[in-house]
Amino acid sequence: MNRVIQVILLSMALLTLAGCATSPTGRTQLMLVSEESAINASKTAYVEMLKPFEEQGKLDNDPVLKARVDRITGRLIAQAVIMRPDTRDWEWSMKILDDPETVNAWAMAGGKMALYTGLVEKVKPTDDELAQVLAHEISHALAKHTAEKMSVSMASQLGVVAVAVASESQTTLVGAALAAKLAVELPNSRGAESEADRIGIELAAKAGYDPRAAATLWRKMGEVGGGSMPEFLSTHPSPANRESTLSKLADEMMPYYRAKGERPTFKF
Repeated sequence: MNRVIQVILLSMALLTLAGCATSPTGRTQLMLVSEESAINASKTAYVEMLKPFEEQGKLDNDPVLKARVDRITGRLIAQAVIMRPDTRDWEWSMKILDDPETVNAWAMAGGKMALYTGLVEKVKPTDDELAQVLAHEISHALAKHTAEKMSVSMASQLGVVAVAVASESQTTLVGAALAAKLAVELPNSRGAESEADRIGIELAAKAGYDPRAAATLWRKMGEVGGGSMPEFLSTHPSPANRESTLSKLADEMMPYYRAKGERPTFKF
């Protein structure tokens, strides 16, 4: 059978057999790629995305910032594990990328995360605001958004990703890693963004970070770009009412933030 026809038939079969998944907030997701496949692809993509920074000595080279980010991230991951206990077994990782011009942060499937120094230097977030950024990214991973975006890619480009995730050959595994990388770089859907906002602000509040900082963070993020849009906003489309929505969510989350007791941390 012609290879192209095989690819198309495989894709059509996957599209026909695959059902819809339900996100943590009850949103229907197209899920043609399993979370396990997305995690495996993300491991390879993560290494490739970090490699240029490592080669240039621009990876985790600010010990003060690294300690600050790891402290905040550890508390957020602890709450993520409480929310989704199976994520305790993820190979969580947070890397600081030394790029003062890039205002961005991201997370892949399986808890592979990165923060660019430009976000800290230009936005100048408080710990509460930085926690909102990191919690938002962790929420994308918790809600399987990498697998979801890979699935959308599969549905719109017959066979390209289907073969990559279904085969064990080196060539197609590279293709899957590329799909995972693109899932980080492409914009999230508005539904996924709203979901990450909702989950993220709850994680941060339960970790002991002021939920009111979510609204001030997004206000700062919008102002820092000057004449151009920060990369973070290009991959995190912001509805006009986002700040208002976050403010309302903050009111709901205040009891979590004000709860007494020590906040657990996760060693990663």
